Amino acid sequence: MTTTAAAVDLETRLQIEDFLYYEAEQLDDRKYEAWLALFTDDVRYTAPVKVSRKSPADDVVDDIGYFDDTIHSLGLRVRRLGTDVAWAEDPPSHTRRIVGNIRIRPTEEPHELAVRSNLLLFRSRGDLGAYDLIAGERHDLLRLVDGEWRIARRRTVLDQASLGTKNLGIFL
Repeated sequence: MTTTAAAVDLETRLQIEDFLYYEAEQLDDRKYEAWLALFTDDVRYTAPVKVSRKSPADDVVDDIGYFDDTIHSLGLRVRRLGTDVAWAEDPPSHTRRIVGNIRIRPTEEPHELAVRSNLLLFRSRGDLGAYDLIAGERHDLLRLVDGEWRIARRRTVLDQASLGTKNLGIFL
Protein backbone atom coordinates (compact mmCIF):
# COMPACT_ATOMS: atom_id res chain seq x y z
CA MET A 1 0.00 0.00 0.00
CA THR A 2 1.36 3.42 -0.92
CA THR A 3 0.59 6.58 1.03
CA THR A 4 1.59 10.12 0.28
CA ALA A 5 2.14 11.19 3.88
CA ALA A 6 4.77 9.97 6.31
CA ALA A 7 3.46 7.46 8.80
CA VAL A 8 4.44 7.01 12.42
CA ASP A 9 6.00 3.83 13.78
CA LEU A 10 3.80 1.04 15.12
CA GLU A 11 4.66 1.67 18.79
CA THR A 12 3.64 5.33 18.52
CA ARG A 13 0.46 4.39 16.66
CA LEU A 14 -0.51 1.98 19.45
CA GLN A 15 0.24 4.61 22.11
CA ILE A 16 -2.00 7.15 20.36
CA GLU A 17 -4.82 4.68 19.82
CA ASP A 18 -4.66 3.57 23.48
CA PHE A 19 -4.61 7.22 24.57
CA LEU A 20 -7.77 8.04 22.58
CA TYR A 21 -9.56 4.92 23.86
CA TYR A 22 -8.55 5.76 27.44
CA GLU A 23 -9.85 9.31 26.99
CA ALA A 24 -13.22 7.98 25.76
CA GLU A 25 -13.38 5.60 28.73
CA GLN A 26 -12.82 8.45 31.22
CA LEU A 27 -15.69 10.42 29.70
CA ASP A 28 -18.06 7.45 29.50
CA ASP A 29 -17.26 6.60 33.13
CA ARG A 30 -17.81 10.27 34.12
CA LYS A 31 -14.26 10.59 35.47
CA TYR A 32 -14.04 14.21 34.41
CA GLU A 33 -11.06 15.23 36.56
CA ALA A 34 -8.97 12.38 35.10
CA TRP A 35 -10.15 13.41 31.63
CA LEU A 36 -9.20 17.05 32.25
CA ALA A 37 -5.67 15.93 33.19
CA LEU A 38 -5.23 14.71 29.57
CA PHE A 39 -4.98 18.30 28.27
CA THR A 40 -2.11 20.74 28.06
CA ASP A 41 -2.30 24.08 29.87
CA ASP A 42 -2.57 25.91 26.53
CA VAL A 43 -5.32 23.70 25.07
CA ARG A 44 -7.94 25.02 22.69
CA TYR A 45 -11.02 22.78 22.49
CA THR A 46 -13.51 23.81 19.81
CA ALA A 47 -16.56 22.60 17.91
CA PRO A 48 -17.44 24.90 15.02
CA VAL A 49 -20.91 24.99 13.49
CA LYS A 50 -21.59 23.15 10.25
CA VAL A 51 -24.00 24.76 7.79
CA SER A 52 -25.60 23.64 4.54
CA ARG A 53 -24.34 25.74 1.66
CA LYS A 54 -24.05 25.30 -2.06
CA SER A 55 -20.61 24.30 -3.34
CA PRO A 56 -17.90 25.52 -3.41
CA ALA A 57 -18.61 27.40 -0.17
CA ASP A 58 -17.10 25.97 3.00
CA ASP A 59 -19.65 24.14 5.13
CA VAL A 60 -17.90 24.78 8.45
CA VAL A 61 -18.03 28.17 10.17
CA ASP A 62 -15.12 28.57 12.59
CA ASP A 63 -16.22 32.03 13.75
CA ILE A 64 -19.13 30.56 15.70
CA GLY A 65 -19.33 27.27 17.46
CA TYR A 66 -20.98 25.06 20.01
CA PHE A 67 -18.03 25.75 22.30
CA ASP A 68 -14.56 27.28 22.26
CA ASP A 69 -12.80 26.26 25.45
CA THR A 70 -9.45 26.75 27.16
CA ILE A 71 -8.09 24.73 30.08
CA HIS A 72 -9.72 27.27 32.40
CA SER A 73 -13.20 27.03 30.87
CA LEU A 74 -12.93 23.22 30.61
CA GLY A 75 -12.11 23.18 34.31
CA LEU A 76 -15.15 25.33 35.07
CA ARG A 77 -17.38 22.99 33.05
CA VAL A 78 -15.96 19.94 34.85
CA ARG A 79 -16.44 21.53 38.28
CA ARG A 80 -19.99 22.59 37.39
CA LEU A 81 -20.89 18.96 36.59
CA GLY A 82 -20.17 18.17 40.24
CA THR A 83 -22.73 20.70 41.51
CA ASP A 84 -26.51 20.75 41.73
CA VAL A 85 -26.81 23.46 39.06
CA ALA A 86 -25.74 21.34 36.07
CA TRP A 87 -29.39 20.91 35.06
CA ALA A 88 -28.63 19.74 31.53
CA GLU A 89 -26.87 16.75 33.07
CA ASP A 90 -29.18 15.98 35.98
CA PRO A 91 -29.79 13.12 35.78
CA PRO A 92 -26.49 12.47 34.01
CA SER A 93 -26.40 11.20 30.45
CA HIS A 94 -25.45 7.63 29.71
CA THR A 95 -22.85 7.78 26.95
CA ARG A 96 -20.79 5.47 24.81
CA ARG A 97 -18.09 6.88 22.57
CA ILE A 98 -16.81 4.90 19.61
CA VAL A 99 -13.50 6.28 18.33
CA GLY A 100 -12.18 4.95 15.04
CA ASN A 101 -10.54 5.64 11.70
CA ILE A 102 -7.54 7.06 13.54
CA ARG A 103 -5.02 8.74 11.22
CA ILE A 104 -1.73 9.95 12.65
CA ARG A 105 0.80 12.22 10.99
CA PRO A 106 3.99 13.79 12.28
CA THR A 107 4.22 17.57 12.45
CA GLU A 108 7.19 19.89 12.14
CA GLU A 109 7.50 19.81 15.93
CA PRO A 110 9.31 16.65 17.09
CA HIS A 111 7.04 16.02 20.11
CA GLU A 112 3.70 16.74 18.45
CA LEU A 113 1.42 14.67 16.25
CA ALA A 114 -1.57 15.61 14.12
CA VAL A 115 -4.33 13.07 14.73
CA ARG A 116 -7.67 12.78 12.99
CA SER A 117 -10.32 10.39 14.25
CA ASN A 118 -13.99 9.72 13.78
CA LEU A 119 -16.35 9.86 16.74
CA LEU A 120 -19.74 8.24 17.15
CA LEU A 121 -21.38 9.22 20.41
CA PHE A 122 -24.44 7.42 21.77
CA ARG A 123 -26.25 9.36 24.49
CA SER A 124 -29.38 8.51 26.43
CA ARG A 125 -31.08 10.23 29.34
CA GLY A 126 -33.83 9.15 31.66
CA ASP A 127 -35.98 6.06 31.29
CA LEU A 128 -37.97 6.78 28.12
CA GLY A 129 -35.73 4.93 25.67
CA ALA A 130 -34.94 8.02 23.60
CA TYR A 131 -31.34 8.57 22.55
CA ASP A 132 -29.09 10.81 20.50
CA LEU A 133 -26.46 9.74 18.01
CA ILE A 134 -23.83 12.39 17.40
CA ALA A 135 -21.19 11.77 14.75
CA GLY A 136 -18.21 13.81 13.71
CA GLU A 137 -14.54 14.05 12.98
CA ARG A 138 -11.95 15.23 15.50
CA HIS A 139 -8.76 17.02 14.53
CA ASP A 140 -6.31 16.79 17.42
CA LEU A 141 -2.83 18.05 18.07
CA LEU A 142 -1.24 15.70 20.60
CA ARG A 143 1.90 16.75 22.44
CA LEU A 144 4.34 14.62 24.41
CA VAL A 145 4.69 16.24 27.87
CA ASP A 146 6.96 14.59 30.44
CA GLY A 147 6.70 11.28 28.57
CA GLU A 148 2.87 11.35 28.39
CA TRP A 149 0.62 12.30 25.47
CA ARG A 150 -1.64 15.30 26.05
CA ILE A 151 -4.25 17.04 23.91
CA ALA A 152 -3.04 20.50 22.92
CA ARG A 153 -5.77 21.22 20.34
CA ARG A 154 -9.08 19.59 19.53
CA ARG A 155 -11.44 20.69 16.79
CA THR A 156 -14.55 18.53 16.50
CA VAL A 157 -16.58 18.97 13.33
CA LEU A 158 -20.00 17.39 13.78
CA ASP A 159 -21.67 15.81 10.76
CA GLN A 160 -25.06 17.39 11.41
CA ALA A 161 -25.80 20.95 10.35
CA SER A 162 -28.69 20.95 12.83
CA LEU A 163 -28.24 18.97 16.02
CA GLY A 164 -31.18 16.88 17.18
CA THR A 165 -30.01 16.79 20.78
CA LYS A 166 -31.60 19.16 23.27
CA ASN A 167 -28.26 20.28 24.70
CA LEU A 168 -24.52 19.70 24.57
CA GLY A 169 -23.92 19.41 28.30
CA ILE A 170 -21.48 16.60 27.55
CA PHE A 171 -17.95 16.63 26.15
CA LEU A 172 -17.21 15.39 22.64
